[in-house]
Amino acid sequence: MADEHEPLLGGTPAPRRAVSKYLREEIDTRRGDFLLLICYIITGLLDSSAVFIWGSFVSMQTGNTVYFGLGLVGTDDDRWIKSGVSICGFCLGSLFFSTFHRFFSPRLRWVITVSFFLQMLCITAAATIVTVYRPERDAPLSWLILVPVALVAFQSSGQAVASRVLKYNGLTSVVLTSIYCDLFSHEDFLSFKLFRNAEELRRLGAVVCLLVGVVWGGLWAHSSIGMMGALWMATALKGLIVLAWLIWKGKNE
Repeated sequence: MADEHEPLLGGTPAPRRAVSKYLREEIDTRRGDFLLLICYIITGLLDSSAVFIWGSFVSMQTGNTVYFGLGLVGTDDDRWIKSGVSICGFCLGSLFFSTFHRFFSPRLRWVITVSFFLQMLCITAAATIVTVYRPERDAPLSWLILVPVALVAFQSSGQAVASRVLKYNGLTSVVLTSIYCDLFSHEDFLSFKLFRNAEELRRLGAVVCLLVGVVWGGLWAHSSIGMMGALWMATALKGLIVLAWLIWKGKNE
């Protein structure tokens, strides 16, 4: 008699089928906002250190657009070039991650996990370049700066796309202006009712998490480790998000 754990007639083994089914199930988007708030910490961490060391943002593209526009009318530094590279990286990342989610079912466990894993790989590659070559803060413009800027900007768009996939459109992790407006203009802002409104708590959490990340990034930027520390810390946080999606509750559980 054939063992019950062996595939019959060349079929797929039961454990492999179970893993495949698990990875292909749709995740439950409830509480997904907690992971998106961690992305705000990552944004603050990377942007604050990048602005201090590289002179450009790698996530928030409004500031980069201003720098780029000023560069077009004339400037004495190369910040506008770094900002332009960051904008291009973010736009290409938006195209890539949105296409990736649309091509496959957007909220399958393996799709979201792979999306954040790719984001982690981009930060890891940037961190490796900075660790191996250790470009100085005032180093002349070269691929040692432009490539990490492009990689980090590329991955940051994946967080924004994920907010759309998870139906938390306000938690893009790359902008706060609209959050400030919505938070302070809310009719319950001056009352304790605010703390019973989930959407307003998310907005408040986004502000706090970004500030936490900015402080961490500033500490790294002012230390002897510099950008390298911020990038590896962001890699670790992104890795935690990847693991979280792997064990996240399924929609049908």
